[in-house]
Amino acid sequence: MQVTDRSDKELVESYLNGNQSSFEFLLQRHQSRVFAYIMMLVKDRQLADDIFQDTFIKVIRTLKSGAYQEEGKFIQWVMRIAHNLIIDHFRKSKRLPVSDNGTDDYQLVDRLEYTDISIEQKLITEQIHDDLRKMIEFLPPEQKEVLHLRLYAEMSFKDIAEATDVSINTALGRMRYALINMRKMIREKNVSLTY
Repeated sequence: MQVTDRSDKELVESYLNGNQSSFEFLLQRHQSRVFAYIMMLVKDRQLADDIFQDTFIKVIRTLKSGAYQEEGKFIQWVMRIAHNLIIDHFRKSKRLPVSDNGTDDYQLVDRLEYTDISIEQKLITEQIHDDLRKMIEFLPPEQKEVLHLRLYAEMSFKDIAEATDVSINTALGRMRYALINMRKMIREKNVSLTY
């Protein structure tokens, strides 16, 4: 069986039996998703790199100590570690993450690609994205988090619930209220999200 066909559980077992390349493959398999999640919350590439490295150092230490329990998906466990490290960082620095709307922003609305569109359409699209980003920043932190995880990290509600340590119903409810609040802001501010 090739390493690419192995499940996360099999790769963890292989790593614990001394196969270093199994962990390297696990890292390659999940690094973009974990980094995107961290970046989405901290909005600073250097800090995201640090937390990403700390996350996988903690993963390795936990695996090597024998404290890892296979209770679900490996990725949810890793995301929970990253989530807790982010919370710890902001508790220590006594600040909440804010968006600087810089060009390095990992925002869900930055994912659109421009192909064969006019400069006018591009400017309108950029304004729509900017308006959406501003509105998202006004959402309560729990709603903003679930919105990003669902739309940007493309996580299922089950995965979101596990990563944020809430029930699926709570995750669904937060998404519902995020969308309701976004629609309300669009109406109140008379924002047009179309060309």
